[in-house]
Amino acid sequence: MISLPILFPDDWTDYELLDSGNGMKLERFGEYTIARPDPRALWSPRKSQEAWNSAHAQYIRSSKTEGHWSSRLPPPSPWLIHYRHLTFRLEPTTFKHIGIFPEQAVNWVWLDEIIAHTPLSILNLFAYTGAASIAAALSGGRITHLDSVKSTLTWAHENAKLNKVNQQQIRWIEDDAMKFVLRENKRGNTYDGIILDPPRFGRGTKGEVWKILDDLPRLLTDCVTILSPKPKFILVNAYTADISAVVLGQLIESVMKPFTGSVTYGELALKESGPDGRILPSGIFARWTA
Repeated sequence: MISLPILFPDDWTDYELLDSGNGMKLERFGEYTIARPDPRALWSPRKSQEAWNSAHAQYIRSSKTEGHWSSRLPPPSPWLIHYRHLTFRLEPTTFKHIGIFPEQAVNWVWLDEIIAHTPLSILNLFAYTGAASIAAALSGGRITHLDSVKSTLTWAHENAKLNKVNQQQIRWIEDDAMKFVLRENKRGNTYDGIILDPPRFGRGTKGEVWKILDDLPRLLTDCVTILSPKPKFILVNAYTADISAVVLGQLIESVMKPFTGSVTYGELALKESGPDGRILPSGIFARWTA
């Protein structure tokens, strides 16, 4: 029998999963609490309705893809959160997100350990607000940070300044991931490590359509062509129920056959606070390491 690891951070002080259930999760970011949808929380909440009603803000869906925040109290300005030596700015968005995914802390720690203060050249695709880029840069890496949304790139740049990252360590690129990788291959540029955090569906800078089931295998195959002769790692995260960690792991194993290394894969999760806190699945990951 194969047992898949379930990884969750257990050393947050500024973040807490207070409760979950009925398709929602109740969270604390610093001193500010929010309630927002999570379709994986199919069970019943443990805390009272009064506790849920006391959240400072709640995200209310109007459709599967749209909604709005209802606030009893506006968030702090600026709204900052700290994890170990990292600092990030938070902000409520129209898509229920606020700027970081707390379960990703396990990957920030892993990146720190694997980079180990060596100047690896690292490509971060679908890089969002820059948490992984900043963690990798502070660990000694030289980062190419790519996202197709200009406002998200601006947010990531602000986070880099908050963390006093050397401006020479991160190259900021607004582009479509697939097209950029193909151009890097033509230019002969290579990377020691690649991070991918693709959405289920998305659009590039010129309206290019991204569908994870169709495009991830092709993108990963293209990514292999821009790896250095002795690459160090590939890290892939996904949040869709369309594929499993097993699929992600075996896909990475398949495309990385030209290199000697090992693959691990499993689930990312958050654990409710308290001694018997439940595990809330929050995504899947696959890692290849030399």
